[in-house]
Amino acid sequence: MAELSTLSPSPPALGDPHAAPSIPPSSAAHPAPNSPAPESIPKSALYNDKALTGNTLAAQSGASLMSGTLESLSGLGEDGSSVGSDSEINGLTVRRTDKYGFLGGSQYSESGEKEIRVEVARQREMKWIDMFNNWDKWIKHRFQKVKLRCRKGIPSSLRAKAWQLLSNSQELLEANKGKFEELEREQGEAKWLDIIEKDLHRQFPFHEMFAARGGHGQQDLYRILKAYTIYRPDEGYCQAQAPVAAVLLMHMPAELFGASVQICEKYLPGYYSAGLEAIQLDGEIFFSLLRRTCPMAYRHLKKFKIDPILYMTEWFMCIFSRTLPWACVLRVWDMFFCEGVKIVFRVGLVLLKQMLGSVDKLRELQGMYETMERLRNISPDSIREDILVQEIITLPVTESLIERECGIQVRKWRESRGELTHQPGRRLHGTRAIYEYKRRAASISSGGSFSFLGSPGPPTWTTQGLLQPPLSPLVGSAAGSSRGPAEPSEGTSAQGQPAASAPAQSTPPPPSTLSPSPKIVSEQITPYYTFSHCK
Repeated sequence: MAELSTLSPSPPALGDPHAAPSIPPSSAAHPAPNSPAPESIPKSALYNDKALTGNTLAAQSGASLMSGTLESLSGLGEDGSSVGSDSEINGLTVRRTDKYGFLGGSQYSESGEKEIRVEVARQREMKWIDMFNNWDKWIKHRFQKVKLRCRKGIPSSLRAKAWQLLSNSQELLEANKGKFEELEREQGEAKWLDIIEKDLHRQFPFHEMFAARGGHGQQDLYRILKAYTIYRPDEGYCQAQAPVAAVLLMHMPAELFGASVQICEKYLPGYYSAGLEAIQLDGEIFFSLLRRTCPMAYRHLKKFKIDPILYMTEWFMCIFSRTLPWACVLRVWDMFFCEGVKIVFRVGLVLLKQMLGSVDKLRELQGMYETMERLRNISPDSIREDILVQEIITLPVTESLIERECGIQVRKWRESRGELTHQPGRRLHGTRAIYEYKRRAASISSGGSFSFLGSPGPPTWTTQGLLQPPLSPLVGSAAGSSRGPAEPSEGTSAQGQPAASAPAQSTPPPPSTLSPSPKIVSEQITPYYTFSHCK
């Protein structure tokens, strides 16, 4: 556990429901969704906090390590229980961490949660260990069973290993030994490092791993975010990457860099790139799917002209890590690593259905302001893990439906805005699609170890030293080839609608060699002014 001491309180975390959004003085608190906004946003409009003390994180480590979260932690509970072996630190009584490592805050889990019996937990662990020992065979021949076990929840003791195997990041790192250390030795670009340092204390300040400013958690977070900016200088750094990397660091060391890369490059490609085209496109897809799954919520949001980019940006880009109770976050991530982005779509649709899906609930929301407050401040007490997971599993939204809708929205985008820089066909829908991609890339590769990070084209060593396989076998059909075998009896198949492939995508060009443009999402990823120009 990180050492605790008392300093001034740190600024609220990204997505803190009690924090006021950082909005420029000239901006209205809630402008109309379709009001124009500037293409680029100055850093001064996004950062009102002071920079971290010292020029680099290394300079901080020799100084006092504690950030100021303790003052806000004091008095959280009346039980007076301890943190570690001390019930009081510097005269302040603080609460014991929960089983996930949270000291307090909205994602703190009460001890009264239902626990799994020890014998049942051990049985599940043995089943997962058996799968680990024959992983490729399970994925190839018994993937439906793997998916079922991910939906039941991965045992916490094996979650890190499971996430690495599901995302294929373990094999990726074995094929690129020493690459993280090599990236870490690079100096990095000052503009990105400055922004990363300012963001460190915002990531889960109530979690014991990140409570100490300059502590091991923040240092590891800095390392992994810096490494990615060097690995993908064309993308640089996006604020929404920080909470995603922080969740991974709660389960695995920074050296296991591949899981973060796989999320950015295979599960959610383009989400963290300049322009944020991918998240805007998925917002249109999401809104169209909402019309199918919950017409009442769709009509309400359309009535008040609440564009999806106004509320789903943080949900999707942070994979709900700042939105849901922590037990639900882990269940969602278990399914996400296995089944891909369709889980993100399903969770968002289920949340809207729960909040806006009945006449009684809509009576309380008589305008845009009330609706946005509800969407941005979801009460943890209103989310039950078992009900949420069951609704996610049964919601009829499949990969084929998402890809078909993607094709429709891409055509509309081209008609109204021109060509996309982002290539939707690069997205892989979970473990099975990644396995098929790996198999096809291996069959084309001329031999030797390879990694399937990054850009298309023939296998070649990049400037970072990572071997890239060809992407063309999978990009030809965004819907068909990336999905793998059809899913049984859920989604559109249950409605009798045949699966359709999205329009063929041409092989995407390699990343631009131009200097990356800063792409900062506001402190709370507040889209009121950042994305108000997006339709």
